[in-house]
Amino acid sequence: MRVRRESTVPADQGLVCKLASLLLQYPDERLFAVLDDVDAALAELAPRRREPLESVVSWLREQGPSAAAEHHVDTFDMTRRCSPYLTYFRYGDTRQRGMALLAFKHTYRQSGWEPTDDDLPDYLPAVLEFAALAPDGAGHRLLAAHRAGLELLRLALHEEKSPYARVLDEVCAGLPALSDRQSSDVRRLAADGPPKEDVGLDPIGSEPFAPPEMLGAEAMR
Repeated sequence: MRVRRESTVPADQGLVCKLASLLLQYPDERLFAVLDDVDAALAELAPRRREPLESVVSWLREQGPSAAAEHHVDTFDMTRRCSPYLTYFRYGDTRQRGMALLAFKHTYRQSGWEPTDDDLPDYLPAVLEFAALAPDGAGHRLLAAHRAGLELLRLALHEEKSPYARVLDEVCAGLPALSDRQSSDVRRLAADGPPKEDVGLDPIGSEPFAPPEMLGAEAMR
């Protein structure tokens, strides 16, 4: 008999992840066209979770598409420690990262969700969209498995004084607190950056986030 797993995901976390997925995307005209819909959805959240995301919507409107796009590129494309790709923090550009990306795809497909080829499967807006839609908290567990990377990104965005830091605040608020091991990893990688080679390195955690059947498969600013 299959035992139903109790979800530990906060009731409003799915909506937070959906809105965060939108707000972290490249701010082109398509995003600006749905900001009124984002405002309507934000009204469903409690004030303590709604207000930080509302501030990002207000900032986008104040900046307009051109200035917001410039900030997005400067932050996420030109600043390596603000990488929006979760496996980068754990594996850098090493070969182990390829297997971690396959694990993301496997997790998506196990939940009946086919990733697109528009970006890498660990792209944070895509992971957040999956977390908003996946059954049984699969996306929440995927985010929790990369909690240290999310924390590094959150801290980096705060140091850059980016409004996007408030989006990461709300995503992380709905995840388990950092363990002692994760806190240690955050401190180490904040100082040293992610791995640059495969040989002789011990990336965050002893294993990538992958189901057992996949484990046998083949410098920050």
